[in-house]
Amino acid sequence: MLTEALLEDARGIAERITALRRAIHAEPELGLETPKTLAKVRAELADLPLEWREGSSCTGAVAVLNAGKAGRSVLLRGDMDALPMDEETGLAFASTVAGRMHACGHDTHTAMLAGAARILARRAGELPGEVRFMFQPGEEGFHGARFMLDDGLLGGGEFGPLPEAAFALHIMPNAPHGMIGSRAGTLLASADMLDIEVTGRGGHASMPHDTRDPVPVACEIVLALQTMVTRRFDAAEAVVVTITRLDAGTAHNVIPDRVQLRGTIRTLTPDKRSGVAQAIRQVVENTAAAHDCTGAVIITEGFPPTVNDARAVALAEAVATSLPDGAFMHMPAPIMGAEDFSYVLAKVPGMMAFLGVAEAGADWRQCCAIHSNRMTVDEAALPRGAAFLAGCAVRFLERGWD
Repeated sequence: MLTEALLEDARGIAERITALRRAIHAEPELGLETPKTLAKVRAELADLPLEWREGSSCTGAVAVLNAGKAGRSVLLRGDMDALPMDEETGLAFASTVAGRMHACGHDTHTAMLAGAARILARRAGELPGEVRFMFQPGEEGFHGARFMLDDGLLGGGEFGPLPEAAFALHIMPNAPHGMIGSRAGTLLASADMLDIEVTGRGGHASMPHDTRDPVPVACEIVLALQTMVTRRFDAAEAVVVTITRLDAGTAHNVIPDRVQLRGTIRTLTPDKRSGVAQAIRQVVENTAAAHDCTGAVIITEGFPPTVNDARAVALAEAVATSLPDGAFMHMPAPIMGAEDFSYVLAKVPGMMAFLGVAEAGADWRQCCAIHSNRMTVDEAALPRGAAFLAGCAVRFLERGWD
């Protein structure tokens, strides 16, 4: 079977995939500027017949594989940026840059995508269409996918139309080794940033009656927001409002003039996203007013929900289950994390899947999750991911959504 051959090819270049992953892991970069990471990718793929496109707003790049045959076009994506945190894994190839770590697996995503590019380049003459490999910076809150779309790197401008399908893979260190899973419809939530300022009138802490103390008002707002979520929104339609930071005051005996709160909002649909924003403003403004204070709300929109096309999920399941020892897990519910691949899926039908990378035989439930500074990956699963991406591309080029 083709997928077995793809996996065999991927295992044949496992050392290259691992070496690239480790090189990227040891020298992590943040945000929209990841030039060293992109240089490593381009050096690894320099011998392949790829046409490269780079934009002006970030270091994102698209490598195009096209042997000149007319046909469908498909996009495969891997992200390149790291997180601003210190690594504590003890790995021999751990981060050499203080305060930076690949704790979300983007090093593996990039390496698997490069592996898929090499696998498919060997079969370029057989591919009935075009494959675009999207190497993207700035996924961790920097909207890198949106910038690449705006630059026209994915298509829709001087590079012709957008691709007809798009696929991405995200590792999951606390999931069974080699398991591929996803779901049709909403896979991941939107992620918006919440800033609240409660303003009162400060003064001496021994005479609170002469002030309008914003501190207890801010505390009341935090609790009221939790009540709002559980009493105004259906529990079956997940909504998350989490306050993660409270800043106020300068001394133990001074009541401050103002309190600042920060947090995150997660929703699964545009309607809920709008409704939650309106409800937060009502709670903050009216709670503050009840105590003769003022409350101001700023909501900064982040990534929209990540919505998978059902046809793409069916295609991915067919590829995953045709791999040797293949299995596909239909996720029963969305995850409240967020992904900026959502920008791509808003314009191109496709899907994102998860790949379990816990050590084979390990109790995966006890493994450190993504965004942990002790998160590790069983690299033996990476060829499977590369073969899966390649398989999705081949199947779509050959059959479309059939």
